[in-house]
Amino acid sequence: MANTGTIYLVGAGPGDPDLLTLRAARLLDRARIIVHDGLVDPAILALAHPEAELISVAKQRSKHTMAQEDICDLLVRIARSGEDVVRLKGGDPFIFGRGGEEAEAARAANVSVEVVPGISAANGAAAASQIALTHRDASSIVSFVAGQCKGLKDQDWAGLAGKGRTLVIYMGVKTAPQIAEKLMEDGLAPDMPVAVIENGARPEMRVLRGPLAALPDLVEAEQVVSPALIVIGEVTARDNLSLAALAQEAAR
Repeated sequence: MANTGTIYLVGAGPGDPDLLTLRAARLLDRARIIVHDGLVDPAILALAHPEAELISVAKQRSKHTMAQEDICDLLVRIARSGEDVVRLKGGDPFIFGRGGEEAEAARAANVSVEVVPGISAANGAAAASQIALTHRDASSIVSFVAGQCKGLKDQDWAGLAGKGRTLVIYMGVKTAPQIAEKLMEDGLAPDMPVAVIENGARPEMRVLRGPLAALPDLVEAEQVVSPALIVIGEVTARDNLSLAALAQEAAR
């Protein structure tokens, strides 16, 4: 490994450059090769060294500029040439970022790899929208699931959502109808509060709310696009309850 470079799996956070870790910002400033996802905000890419080569491996639903295996091969090939490479991912590399696959590929190739965590999309979006994913009065359990994987209908989500629980769904915009149907079939109340956070922690962020049964109509009517998260649970309504209480108090 002495003659090889290092692969840095770096989390870019939810989009705001101010939410980068210091380690991530320093690596961006010194890196000469950066392999980045399509959802990494341009403002973050602008922090790269002026001489850095930026290689996009953007992914869209059912459409990939580069297969995951090829991305792994690319990272290993760069490192074996003696160059360090920053693999820049939205959110955190190990939360639906396929960072685990890339770390495994590096270790299998006897290439040094370092993981730099980032603020996950769920944490960043929830904080920006002031939705507490846990709350003593509403939720003591948080679950993260992917809403875009194969066999969605056959997955066992029993117990992931309901009273005292918060369910955060990544990549669920296109499958919102199936998600709502699946959860209600598993016994979740149709009026369970839901929030859809589009472009979380970015200037164009939108937070849309409604009951679970209306989730598909909400996504369609508001023309929600990725990146977006679906948060299901009583915590999504607490800020509305607080605002209502403040309004009532002010009216007295």
